[in-house]
Amino acid sequence: MSRFSLSAIIRADLPRSHFSIGPKPPGDIVTSKLRIGFGEDSHRTEPGGPLRLGGVNVPHDRQLVGHSDADVLLHAVTDALLGAAALPDIGRTFPNTDPAHRNRDSAEMLVVAAHKVTEAGYQIVNLDCVIHAERPKLADYMDAIRHRIAGILHLNPHDVGLKAKTGEGVGPVGSGEVIVARCVALVEGAGEP
Repeated sequence: MSRFSLSAIIRADLPRSHFSIGPKPPGDIVTSKLRIGFGEDSHRTEPGGPLRLGGVNVPHDRQLVGHSDADVLLHAVTDALLGAAALPDIGRTFPNTDPAHRNRDSAEMLVVAAHKVTEAGYQIVNLDCVIHAERPKLADYMDAIRHRIAGILHLNPHDVGLKAKTGEGVGPVGSGEVIVARCVALVEGAGEP
């Protein structure tokens, strides 16, 4: 079957309005109660420690540098949740120009962001996160980090996916200059779509 005939079969069951170009009247907009958000953050490292990741102090000879406590993973989670609810990002919600955020615990910022998401009518379904760090090896800390994030957000730890990747010695991650974190968040809206 050619892709054109398959496309025709798929489209045959959907209203023509799904394929029209241009703005639709508000009454015709079909929305889902599910929303996905993506967050990404990176912070450079410097000598010192411990390393703060996901609200957990990981023994290491380097630490992350930033205006707050520089917890790159919690920042990525915060941005993912805010993005899923179409709210202003972490930089606009907690600007680094505000002295109140200097050395602030990123877990506090995540609690505030989660509250904003709830106020916007959404509840968190699950998270999937990746930490990119050459060192330290994080295998022994993954469960503690998952449980800490779950505790902050009042989730079941099984609803927090977490993976760690190295830079394979390549680029800023591979040289240990920076740690990067990414998170995808799924939220569900209350009420009828």
